[in-house]
Amino acid sequence: MTKGYIKKGLQVLVDIYLFNMAFILALLIRFEGYVPRSWIDLYLENFIWLTAVFIITCFIFRLYNRLWSYSSIHDLIVLFTAITIGVASTFGLSAIIGAVLPRSIYFIAWFLCLLLLGGFRLGFRVLKLYNMPALLSSNKGRSKNISANKKNAKNALILGAGDAGSISLKELSRHQDEVPINVVGFLDDAPAKQNCWINGVKVLGKISDLEKVCNKHGVEEVIIAMPNAPRTIVRDIIRTCSDNNIKAKILPPVHHLISGRVTVSSMREVNIEDLLRREPVDLNIDEISGYIKGKIIMVTGAGGSIGSELVRQIIEFDPEKLILIDHSENSLFDIQRELETHQHKDKLLTMIADIQDKARINSIFENLKPQVVFHAAAHKHVPLMENNPEEAVKNNIFGTQNVAEAADTYKAERFVLISTDKAVNPKSAMGATKRAAEIIVQSLATRSDTSFCAVRFGNVLGSRSSVVPLFQEQIKKGGPVTITHPDMTRYFMTIPEACQLVIEAGSMGKKGEIFILDMGEPIKILDLAKDLIKLSGYEPEVDIPITVTGIREGEKIHEELLTNREEVTNTTHERIYITDNDTLDLKDIKQELKELGEITSYDLSFLAKKLENWIDSHEIRSN
Repeated sequence: MTKGYIKKGLQVLVDIYLFNMAFILALLIRFEGYVPRSWIDLYLENFIWLTAVFIITCFIFRLYNRLWSYSSIHDLIVLFTAITIGVASTFGLSAIIGAVLPRSIYFIAWFLCLLLLGGFRLGFRVLKLYNMPALLSSNKGRSKNISANKKNAKNALILGAGDAGSISLKELSRHQDEVPINVVGFLDDAPAKQNCWINGVKVLGKISDLEKVCNKHGVEEVIIAMPNAPRTIVRDIIRTCSDNNIKAKILPPVHHLISGRVTVSSMREVNIEDLLRREPVDLNIDEISGYIKGKIIMVTGAGGSIGSELVRQIIEFDPEKLILIDHSENSLFDIQRELETHQHKDKLLTMIADIQDKARINSIFENLKPQVVFHAAAHKHVPLMENNPEEAVKNNIFGTQNVAEAADTYKAERFVLISTDKAVNPKSAMGATKRAAEIIVQSLATRSDTSFCAVRFGNVLGSRSSVVPLFQEQIKKGGPVTITHPDMTRYFMTIPEACQLVIEAGSMGKKGEIFILDMGEPIKILDLAKDLIKLSGYEPEVDIPITVTGIREGEKIHEELLTNREEVTNTTHERIYITDNDTLDLKDIKQELKELGEITSYDLSFLAKKLENWIDSHEIRSN
């Protein structure tokens, strides 16, 4: 506290000195070096009052409560305003007491005050920018470390000369002792930025010049500061860096830079999600808040990859209560523990329950009356479900039926089914049971007051069944990385963007619609494997071999998002589409479910055939 007052007191004394120096210089300039005695006497008689008015103005504008070593344009505008009003006030006071100096002196003094007081404060910013206090410190060991860091600094190139690039340059400059990096230049595709300088660093060319500039300047590290860059551009940059043994780091997406500041710790190694990223999802916050805020929300499968991310995002919209349902106590415990410090933690209610237990599900709905249900619970591993189709039927079909019918019976407002692209023209037990789940939801929608819908998307990176963790484990062991077919493709999304779109789609569902999420172009699994090997610092087929094991039962080479008879139309969200799929009458569905339920405990091959015929007959009858 005392130290702060001393610092402010010194600033006030300096301003008093500089203010009076400005007026004395103004007198000398006005009278060309020879000031008449009468004007000197007039000034000396009144300088205390004039100085007091000026300093009071500086206090009013809080010039002594600012950290000028972190000054910004806003601070300079405040300084300009304070000096202008301060000098104008001295003129007004002079007029009141009848001690007005020649008017030109006030204009000259105003200009000199801007130079002297502004220069004094700018000096703090310059010292901070160039880390002069550290260099002049009496701590010789620290100075030596900084010097050593600068000598050992890696040459780096920043891709993107926009706000993120500029801020990252400033952060790197401030933290030279922590991260010894010498930024040799920027690359940016904007024609207006070519050959321009940003904080003393030049824009050396366009992104396409990456390899040439890196070779010319001995670049060892590339910092990708383009939060909105398309996936294709990021992929090309990473491949160029990999081919030239250059380390690449990346800044987080725009929606993570909410504070407007990028710190050194924000930069991280590039991972596979960066190669697949898209434009940030633009959510309609008003619509989402309208159907979640203040409501009782239920998420089944809340401990799973999709379910847990839904929970993380939904809780931010301040529901009245958020019910987490899962049959796995470990998974449920993990997400509960993760959110135990959240501001809305008291609104969480975790419940161990199996969706196949109809009585338990009905009891939860009867007691808690959830208003919005996100049904993410499902068996989703294709090969496992091929070997255990009766379990897929019990969980994905009858489990969904239990939750959906409970939502209808207890008057939930909305029900959102999390579906999959494997439900389209299904070739596996998992896909067939998920398509059957869609049909159940669509059929209930024909006569229920509850708004039912399903959201269909492809693979999500980072989920427990994703191919990426498998590849990473294989690379860690030295290979080989295994793929089932060299031409196999899949649609991919990150878990957060998939869940954001699911929540958005939930606000649109009314009568059994199936929403399709825009997942971009399908990715070749072989390319994905090669990219991941390169990101791990190895060369495909040189350091880490890739082997083809053959397609597993139930797998398709290319997944689809629509059946042959489905068409899509646009919604209010550019990333969400809706099918024109018709539905069967609920009575027909219930009869088929009854027949299916009678055979789930025996004759698995017949069960699979029955399920296939049911899906096929539904597709024919609904058209």
